[in-house]
Amino acid sequence: MKKCLAVFALLIFSFSIQAQEKKAKDLLDQVTAKIKTYDNIVIEFKYTLNNSKENINQESKGNVIMKGNLFVLNLMGVTKLFDGKKTYTINPEDEEISVTKFNEKDDNSVTPSKMLTFFNSGYKFVWDILQDVKGRKIQYIKLIPINAKDARKEILLGIDNQTKNIYNLIEVGKNGTKTILTVNSFKTNQPLSKNQFTFEASKYPKYYINKLD
Repeated sequence: MKKCLAVFALLIFSFSIQAQEKKAKDLLDQVTAKIKTYDNIVIEFKYTLNNSKENINQESKGNVIMKGNLFVLNLMGVTKLFDGKKTYTINPEDEEISVTKFNEKDDNSVTPSKMLTFFNSGYKFVWDILQDVKGRKIQYIKLIPINAKDARKEILLGIDNQTKNIYNLIEVGKNGTKTILTVNSFKTNQPLSKNQFTFEASKYPKYYINKLD
């Protein structure tokens, strides 16, 4: 009898986990579908990196403009521009511009647009807590990397229940490092310049242009 009850309890637990995973996957699918409806996205965000063991605590603000896979990202004083073929990393402090070709088949080629949909593969999903943040209901989904060699222990993705947009992303490394990206402003379908994603060398006459490939 006890064995039957234990098996029954295990089955209920298994069904519960599957239901939670499906609920998490359904919400992530809604986020992906919503992102695909936008012509462009303009985000202002706060980036925090913390590792108490190494006594590291950094905080900075940034912004990114995206249209499809094209983007202009500003963070920590450096600008990254991707025009669809090449990535230009503009560093005013060193007066240097690094130019690299983009390989779409390379899984390690991370773009801001991928950051909004990265969760679609390679993770187990866990339905996590619901938080009230300044009147907004933020539902968290825990993402656990399937690859055991992944340096990340888990990722918490906060999703605004009403808008279905990403509010924040908390990445916890196996080495104790925690990085948090919090969206301060999320605007869509903004009027953009026709040259928004075009690199113009004439703007940087004194810069050294380093073509890496």
